[in-house]
Amino acid sequence: MTSHDNCIFCQIVAGNAQSQIVFENDKVMAFMDVMPASSGHTLLVTKNHYDSVLDASPDDIAEIGKVSVAIANAVKQASGADGIGVHQLNGGAAGQTVFHYHMHFIPQSEGAHAAIHSREMGDMDSIAAMADKVRLALA
Repeated sequence: MTSHDNCIFCQIVAGNAQSQIVFENDKVMAFMDVMPASSGHTLLVTKNHYDSVLDASPDDIAEIGKVSVAIANAVKQASGADGIGVHQLNGGAAGQTVFHYHMHFIPQSEGAHAAIHSREMGDMDSIAAMADKVRLALA
């Protein structure tokens, strides 16, 4: 797997940064966002480092597609959300803040403000509890 030492997602993939992993295979990993836009906000990343979809391997992006339906359904079920925002940003101008290919799965409730990023750290106990629910929904 290709990685960059200064990339937080590469550090998570390598096991060198703490995370609540909910899914992993040889090409991709899903984990809880520590700055969630809503409870249950989950990220799906390629294990190989790509700055964005613009330089990503088609095979790795195909794997993202293969597992994204299961991740979206598990996050929706675990969070009890009315819907799931699925977002993928490419480049700073598009709102990308971590330059490692990733997809957001954000639980949304009817009438609630929809956001992609938060500026505050989430409660780690709540994030861990939601990760358990997502893992159970994926089982």
